[in-house]
Amino acid sequence: MDQIPASRPDRRRKKRNGPDRRQQNRYVWFLNATFDRIDFNQTIERINERPPGAPFKFVVTPNVDHLVRLQTEPNWVKKLYAQAWLTICDSRILELIAAISGEKIAVTPGSDLTKALFESKIDPAEPVTIIGANQQTIEAITARYGLQDVRWYEPPMGLAKNLLAIEQCAEFVAKNPARFIFFCVGSPQQEMVARACLRRGDCEGTGLCVGASLDFLAGAVRRAPPWMQAMRLEWLFRLLSEPKRMWKRYLVEGPKIAFVWWKWHTARSALKRLERLNRAGAFDGRR
Repeated sequence: MDQIPASRPDRRRKKRNGPDRRQQNRYVWFLNATFDRIDFNQTIERINERPPGAPFKFVVTPNVDHLVRLQTEPNWVKKLYAQAWLTICDSRILELIAAISGEKIAVTPGSDLTKALFESKIDPAEPVTIIGANQQTIEAITARYGLQDVRWYEPPMGLAKNLLAIEQCAEFVAKNPARFIFFCVGSPQQEMVARACLRRGDCEGTGLCVGASLDFLAGAVRRAPPWMQAMRLEWLFRLLSEPKRMWKRYLVEGPKIAFVWWKWHTARSALKRLERLNRAGAFDGRR
C-alpha cells in the first residue's frame, strides 16, 4: 500500500561527540503518516522562535479526512506531507485511536494553534500574509486582533487543478514576506502552495496549512462548545450544523479510517515479528 514517505529532514541537533539523545525518536509512524512527537505548547514555541527572515518552512495538520483521502491520492500528494517541517495531529479522534493502539500522539488542532498565535505571539504591527479566506473573514480577523499590516491574496476556485494559480500564490508569499503565512484554501491545495513556496527558495517565514481556522476565529463558522471538543464530538457538532455539506465527510468517508487503521496495524505487526526474529538471531546464520 502506498504511504506517506517516512523520509524527513534531519533536524536533530548535534553535540560534539554525537547526536543529542533527547532528540531521538522524534517521530511516530501512525496510520501511514509520520507525526512529530510534540505537544501544543511546544508547537507554538518552536514556530514562534523562528526569527524574522528565516527561510520558508511549513506546518501540516492532518486529520481523519486527510488520512482517508491520502489512501487514494497519487504519490506526489503524499510527498507534500513528507516535505513539511512539522506534522501535527489536528484530530482528537486520531489521538484516541493512537492511544488505543499503544501510540502517544499529542493533538494540536489547527484552529487552536491559529488562535494562540494571534492572541499571544503575533504583534499587531507586524505583517501577516494570508492565502485564501474571503474579504469578510479578513476584515473580521483584522478588527478582532487590531492587525495593521495584513497581506491577503484570494486565489481562484479550482486551485488544485490550476498550477499557474498555485505559482501565483507562491509568488505573492515571496513578495510579501512575514513571520507567519496562513494557507486557508483546504487540502491538498494549501499543501501544494506551501510546497511551491518551498521550491522557489526565496520565500520567508513559517507557512501554516490550517484550512478553515480563520473562519472559526472570524465567527463565519461556529465551532463546537468546549465540552463537545473535550468529548471528541466536534465532528458531530459540525455535522448537525451543516448536514448537507458535511454528511458525506463524516458518515461515509470518515468511517473508512477503520480500514486505514487495520492496514497500518497489520503492517506494524509484521514489522514487530521481524524485529523479534532478528533479535533472536534468525537472520544471522546462527539458527
